[in-house]
Formats: sequence, structure tokens, C-alpha cells
Amino acid sequence: METPFSFFSDNLKIEALVEINSPRKGIIITHPHPLYGGDMHNPVVDTIRKVYRDKGYTTLRFNFRGTGHSEGRYDDGLGEQIDVRAAVEVLRAEGMEQIVLAGYSFGAWVNARTVASGLKIHQMLMVSPPVAMIDFSDIGFLGGLELVIAGGRDDIAPVEEVEKMMETWNQAARLEVIESADHFYGGYLNDLAVVLSLSSPEKNMHRKPDNRE
Repeated sequence: METPFSFFSDNLKIEALVEINSPRKGIIITHPHPLYGGDMHNPVVDTIRKVYRDKGYTTLRFNFRGTGHSEGRYDDGLGEQIDVRAAVEVLRAEGMEQIVLAGYSFGAWVNARTVASGLKIHQMLMVSPPVAMIDFSDIGFLGGLELVIAGGRDDIAPVEEVEKMMETWNQAARLEVIESADHFYGGYLNDLAVVLSLSSPEKNMHRKPDNRE
């Protein structure tokens, strides 16, 4: 069961939820754009959390600065990178050896910028990186990027544009497409869970499930 938790980022108190399932491996999940209603309770964020909980990972999700009960204010992705680094340090301080960084939409962009600027993590995954809405052109190689998931009907993260960007991000990363899903995965959260539950660095398959909830 998740427990309310807080940590400090840049002297700001950040609201979070944590569930301890492993002393060795953990996942941090970041949420979509706070100016459009995104927060850590988003259904896609929660789907990622549940899948990795079932895989035995300690899970940590949090509200970016200025969101929910987190102190501070929205910082256009700059201060939010500090929040990501602070969250990673929380798990490292607990002795986590394997840290996965997962982000949905805006969260994927913030994570990517943080990793591109030098943050070292074990593995990274992105769900619907919003390449048609936010500029990713200054993001180069993303070490640890294993998986990118996109909806086939997503005009904010169009599959064709995501594929082009992945040539720069990490050519070894895998793209999974849920054909009928849009950016919000309404009716397709089960499909998202299937893709996430079957994913691992050892598997290299391109599944396109299309079973509605």
C-alpha cells in the first residue's frame, strides 16, 4: 500500500506517495503537464505504478513543484528537473541499486532533459513523449532508454515523429504502439498495462495490442 511521503527539492517540500516493495530496485514516475491538470494521480501514471508494483519494484510518484500540495510554482521544466534529481536521491539514499525513471507526456520530457543533462539511472521509459507540443530538439542521447510507448491516434506524440526522435535518443530503444489509443489512453489502460508488464530489457518485440477495457 502506498504511503504519503514528502521530500525536499531546492528547499521546496514535494508531495509524494511511496510503496516499499524492494530494497534493491525502484521506479520513479512523473506526471503530465500541471498547467493542463496533470498530477501524480493521473490514470496513466497510476497504471505504470501498478505494473511495476506487481513486478516487485518500490514505487515513488510525486507532484512537481507547484502541483497539488507541493510547494513552489511551475517552472517550465527547469525546476522540475531538480525535482526529478531529488526524487532519485531519495531512492539512492535508501540503497536502491536499480532505479527506473518513467514519465508520461510532460513528465517524459522533464525526465529526458534531466537524463540528457547527466543524470545516471539504470533504465528509462517514456509514455507518449509530447514531441508535437514541446521542443525536444536540444535532447541528445538518452543512456538507459529502453522503451517508448505511443498511441497510434496520438496527435501530441505522433508515432512517426517519435520514431524519428528515437534515432537521436537511443537507437537501441524499443517502440511499442497501441494502435487505437490517443494521448490520454481512454479505454486503453489495460493495453498499456500489458505492454508494460511484458517489457524487459531482454525482450525485443513490437507488440500492438488493441483490446479495449
